[in-house]
Amino acid sequence: MTLCALGIAEELREDGIASNTLWPRTLVATAAVRNLLGGDEAMGRARKPEIYSDAAYVILNKPSREYTGNTLLCEDVLLDFRRQRLVDHNCVPGGKLGVDFWVDGVNPPGYSGP
Repeated sequence: MTLCALGIAEELREDGIASNTLWPRTLVATAAVRNLLGGDEAMGRARKPEIYSDAAYVILNKPSREYTGNTLLCEDVLLDFRRQRLVDHNCVPGGKLGVDFWVDGVNPPGYSGP
């Protein structure tokens, strides 16, 4: 998906259409996480889904001709633009967050790991 988004970004930049990718650094509390990846225990190590919408809002308010072709992590977007405190997105306040499968070796802010 990231490679497709990068190609689209270059192809449509002059038309004012941006293409960026947005990924979670941690688990996100979804039905798939609850039903396939560990139930309540996995949900306790996840962030609320709103982390995506909050990060997307920041990105969608950037100038599309200039802010395109980026691969971004939700948490980094929110920290860089100081829009929200990340702890407000934790499903369990003070809980240990689980890193998403696709972000191996990258620890989220406040992550103390298993």
